[in-house]
Amino acid sequence: MLLRSAIFVDAGYLYAQGAKALTGGPLKRDRVVLDIEAVVGRLLEAAAAMTQDAPLLRIYWYDGMLQGRLSAEQEALAYKQDMKLRLGVVNSQGQQKGVDSLIVTDLIELARNQSIADAVLLTGDEDLRIAVQIAQSFGVRIHLIGIEPSRGSQSVALLQEADTAVEWKREIVATFMDSAPGAIEHGETPVVLPAHDTSATTVFQAIEEAAQEFVAGLGVSDIRVLAALGPGEIIPPGFDRRLLAICGRRAGRDLELPDKAHMREVFRRAVSERIEDA
Repeated sequence: MLLRSAIFVDAGYLYAQGAKALTGGPLKRDRVVLDIEAVVGRLLEAAAAMTQDAPLLRIYWYDGMLQGRLSAEQEALAYKQDMKLRLGVVNSQGQQKGVDSLIVTDLIELARNQSIADAVLLTGDEDLRIAVQIAQSFGVRIHLIGIEPSRGSQSVALLQEADTAVEWKREIVATFMDSAPGAIEHGETPVVLPAHDTSATTVFQAIEEAAQEFVAGLGVSDIRVLAALGPGEIIPPGFDRRLLAICGRRAGRDLELPDKAHMREVFRRAVSERIEDA
């Protein structure tokens, strides 16, 4: 029998604790920019190290759906290869409901059916402890990924049950997550960027280069989502927030209205060129 591994991602924990690690305090979900390709790469890298390169069955991504509609990021994740998007709901108070039960069910069923030998969990919820124990009774090894400080963000009981555990430091989180420009509400002092020439021409050039590079790095699933975008429709917020953060960093300052208009124009043009080339 081929012994496989599976990765289970609690997106609520990833966003909340990742933002706290970066900024020192909480941020609203819509003020966090997540690079999906980069975080998947980090997950695969961590899983390979913790499971001694066991072949991957798939990544299970658990999140809440707001008002019965997929966000742009959730839609992009749904198209990704080797990814299973599993959705609970987000209530009127912004709380996720039904996510833990999905993780529990999937972990136990995969263990019972001997579909996996290793489970890598990015989460901190003590409610998963019983599922971990049951999976271990079927011979599955449990590996836990936490975000610093893991002793403060993860259940101690869950940490004690895991076979192995690692902690992602702020430096790792910063490779796949960022706050949108102007989003830091409190906490650590923002990183000071190198001095840039902020003349309008230079800023426009920096924005154009950054936007083109961003589009060039998008996956096929992202381009499929954007291909359905009509001429008068706004850019999906998930893409727009990431683009604002990237172009703002390249420009060396928060973008002003003319900068943003130029950024979105370049983005649309670059997407159209990729669609034509596909």
